[in-house]
Amino acid sequence: MASAIEVRDAQRGDAAALVALWRELATGAGHPSRLPAAPSSAAVEVAVSKHLDDPFGRLVVGELDGAVHGMAYLRRAAISPLHEDLAVTVEYLHVSDEARRHGLGKALIAEATSWAEHENCAHVAAVAPPVAREANRFLARLGLAQAGVLRYATTHTVRRRLAAEHAPNLLALLSSRRSVIARRAQLGRPLPTDVAHVDGPAEVTYPAEPESAGT
Repeated sequence: MASAIEVRDAQRGDAAALVALWRELATGAGHPSRLPAAPSSAAVEVAVSKHLDDPFGRLVVGELDGAVHGMAYLRRAAISPLHEDLAVTVEYLHVSDEARRHGLGKALIAEATSWAEHENCAHVAAVAPPVAREANRFLARLGLAQAGVLRYATTHTVRRRLAAEHAPNLLALLSSRRSVIARRAQLGRPLPTDVAHVDGPAEVTYPAEPESAGT
């Protein structure tokens, strides 16, 4: 006998199941340490309530024989900042290990497609980790081709790496100015005012970057 499958909008009572699914998703092979830790059930209840009132996003769950075993976040937005066409994007698609091979993942994608049709969205997209081979093969079979790679990091990490990128420029600047000081000392010439205090507390300025450097 075939298993009964149902896809519906998540409710507050699904909080415990959603926490368990998120924990599986965050620790799976495709998301090693990249996603936030599982939230509390109370936090999930608040989030679910917000999604129920959001016309541009839906948090849906998939039931197998009456138990929640899958989830997906559906987001409706313009396909790009330069186009009017809309797309429904499927994010955080996950089916529990014990419920796979029963069609639950396909049912979640079908719900996203139905919502896209209802909202006159011309496109459906899905986000999946590049190392999640099974998930990517599944999406490819449904006609979803790879269009990019989503990268994730904390704001603190990105800021720290940006600062590290400037460090070699500063070291090169200081080295160059110390070379000027050494040559002037050998020739017995006075130091230019911009390098006279290179080792002191004077402020060091960065050389101007080309206008395209921030891109």
